[in-house]
Amino acid sequence: MKLSDDLGKLEDVSSSTLAKLRAAGITTIEALSVTPVKELIERVKLNEETAYKAIEQARKIMNYGFVKATELLERRKNVQRCTTGSAKLDKILGGGIETQAMTELIGDYGVGKTQLCMTLAVVAQLPPEQGGFGSNVIYMDTEGTFSPERVYQIASKRGLDGKKILDGVVVARAYTSDHQRFLIDCLFRKIPEEKARLVIVDSIISHFRGEYVGREDLSMRQQVLNQYLHKLLRLTEAYNIALVVTNQVQANPVMFYGSPERPAGGHVMAHACTHRVHIRRGKGGTRVAKVIDSPYLPEAKASFIITAKGIEDTDKQPEEVEEEEEQPQASTQKI
Repeated sequence: MKLSDDLGKLEDVSSSTLAKLRAAGITTIEALSVTPVKELIERVKLNEETAYKAIEQARKIMNYGFVKATELLERRKNVQRCTTGSAKLDKILGGGIETQAMTELIGDYGVGKTQLCMTLAVVAQLPPEQGGFGSNVIYMDTEGTFSPERVYQIASKRGLDGKKILDGVVVARAYTSDHQRFLIDCLFRKIPEEKARLVIVDSIISHFRGEYVGREDLSMRQQVLNQYLHKLLRLTEAYNIALVVTNQVQANPVMFYGSPERPAGGHVMAHACTHRVHIRRGKGGTRVAKVIDSPYLPEAKASFIITAKGIEDTDKQPEEVEEEEEQPQASTQKI
């Protein structure tokens, strides 16, 4: 990981401009290179000419331009993967949670999304040879569901030093959508400072659904959500980190056959996330995870259980434990 402040590499950028960038939380060449010009003008208070000059220099240093596909393939060799704690779940994810990508965990309340996130907060600190990233973890909690006691328990049951693991988890509690957006802006500085390889946002949509409630606010909600999802995506590439977000489900009132559940956030969430994983309850306390969208991972299912050690494998196959999907009642409305 590079130093947390390397803006001194920029040529022909005044010290006052560098000071403004640092004050806004942009302290690395990586962060500057993926920041839109409009944001530098509005948030950092730079004029248009200065903003363009700074970003162009940063992108030149990072070599962000037209490249051969073979070079992209070489860059992909830097992708790292972290175990989820379940070998079966790792398998359908291509080896685990990967860097340079946003992995979305979708599911109903109480289905185990937060349990999986807290397990990841533990196992991500394991050395790479044991399936982890060997790094700290940043955990953004928007619903007050993060439990240090549970993280300590998972670590202890896995034979790890619970206190040391807790020291490696940097938690931020977001109380409103504005506060959540502020914390996301802070990540550009916090990630290199903490040398984090995994960022968890649990959940990404909660505050936006609670504060933008009317149809008249839907367009604004989607615009703001889209802006910050893409900011998170830029973070994954700039710092080669893994990003895991949880998402809620909502009922589709016009769905007459099959499951009425659909992920919240609409097309904005669908287009932004790299890998989408839907988690459902199975029989006997099991859970079934299914990859429902990915650029290269096939649709596949894996079953797991939640224990004192967090997420673990089960001997049962998905088809053995899956509950039948609830069928909504037929509509009586005349068409």
